[in-house]
Amino acid sequence: MSSANRANSPRQKMINLMYLVFIAMMALNVSSEVLNGFELVDESLRNSTEIGTNRNAIVFGELEQYYQTNPEKTEVWYEHGKKVKELSDSLFLYAQTLKESIVKRADGEDGNINDIRRKDDLEAASVIMLSPALKGITEQQPKTLFDYTEGKAQGAQLKKAIDYYRETVAAMIPDTTKRRIIQSSLSTDISRKNSTLNKNWQEVMFENVPVVSAITILSKLQSDIRYAEGEVLSNLIDNIDVGDFRVNQIKAYVIPQSHVVVRGGQYSANLVLSAEDSTQRPKIFVNGRELPTSQKGLFQVGTSSTGTFPIKGYMEVTRGDGSVMKREFESEYIVVEPNATIAPTMMNVLYAGIENPIKIAVPGFAGPNVSATMTNGTLTRNGDVWSARPSKVGQEAIISVTAKMPDGRTQEMAKTAFRVRALPDPLPYIEYKDANGNVRKFKGGAFAKSSLIAAEGIKAAIDDDLLNVNYTVLRFETTFFDSMGNAIPEISEGSTFSQRQKDYIRRLSKGKRFYISRVVAKGPDGIERTIPTIEVIVN
Repeated sequence: MSSANRANSPRQKMINLMYLVFIAMMALNVSSEVLNGFELVDESLRNSTEIGTNRNAIVFGELEQYYQTNPEKTEVWYEHGKKVKELSDSLFLYAQTLKESIVKRADGEDGNINDIRRKDDLEAASVIMLSPALKGITEQQPKTLFDYTEGKAQGAQLKKAIDYYRETVAAMIPDTTKRRIIQSSLSTDISRKNSTLNKNWQEVMFENVPVVSAITILSKLQSDIRYAEGEVLSNLIDNIDVGDFRVNQIKAYVIPQSHVVVRGGQYSANLVLSAEDSTQRPKIFVNGRELPTSQKGLFQVGTSSTGTFPIKGYMEVTRGDGSVMKREFESEYIVVEPNATIAPTMMNVLYAGIENPIKIAVPGFAGPNVSATMTNGTLTRNGDVWSARPSKVGQEAIISVTAKMPDGRTQEMAKTAFRVRALPDPLPYIEYKDANGNVRKFKGGAFAKSSLIAAEGIKAAIDDDLLNVNYTVLRFETTFFDSMGNAIPEISEGSTFSQRQKDYIRRLSKGKRFYISRVVAKGPDGIERTIPTIEVIVN
């Protein structure tokens, strides 16, 4: 079985892009939509790993068959195959044990890795991977071929095991390109940014990360283990002259570098037969067109939209008697958005009386297949952006998100409750232009007389970086003082200075002050509010 084209850089690029998403989530309370997104990625990784495990079993079975048929010729390759299989199974099982320990730390002894309850727990992974080994953890470790030290943090032991495994299996790959891909995918080096923070590999990967993220990281490690194992076994098969043996079963396989792709990236898959004649390449037809022979079985397609996409076709190879053998294949890949929505629970607030923009996305599903409803208000869609307009203050607004499955059924993906509050009071200000022509907002204190004279009147708004809501000023009052200190109030109906108010302003000398008070403003929620006073000192 040959895998001459299975190792390609796009796979590693896609894996790296996935890790950018994982690392960006670390140390954050993420929303249920994002946690569910991690579960989708983890499920896809486990499915891909299962395919790799089955494929490797087939290859190792062929290696065993060759050894039984001609042990003298194949003994060296068979012993190498046994070693890489034992190492791979050992490290794979250790990663699985760590996953189970993390889940049990989060959910209790009845924790189930297939049904994680506390997905957002930020403590479990740190305790298991970074703290000195807890009582019972060492006893849970499976028998392995690695040298583990009792009482040592599991993260450090895992790094040591990965380093040993990586260098051992890479040494069995003569192809430098494939060797570099394996070394890169199993690398425990850390980025320059993290090295400046004095963090080691295990701290970067497992410190303060949600349980579901830690499980996904370990699932990715298991996928890389099976990938490396497959490359070594295939290379060992390639070193045997298969012409000495009869092949009694030939199957077509789709070997994707990942079933999950971020939109804008590239989906890559090798389309191969489980037994290959090195003197000829099969004709490959995928999704209705023939794959050029120059691509050597590598199928690539751009990903401009999200969703689930099929890979279906067949291969043709000419037998020695001239007849044509045909083998069909079928698979699929998922394209997801390259972003995540982060919504800490304490910030789940909607404001009554205005349109609150909300981003709703379900990883793996295109926008048209995603629907949402809302209680206590209305929810409308405009492309990828939704607007929520709550009705009653003090009553929760619950947004439910559903997605249309590939089989046509509708499934609820998330349900989030938002607190509904009234809009806060705006602040009054005088709008003016500085010496450079830039528009500024004066909210009190010393104010240049020239800018004050040029100002038209009073405005009001909420502009605290979280909200940007303009209000309409209905009326306001200015209070000036004569030479005897007597207050002289002047009322303006509307937002502009009256002529009398402007005359008083022009007569003010430097250092004099007046007050703008009883400012009444009306917001988009229709409520009239009296807002704070501005003190103006002529400069």
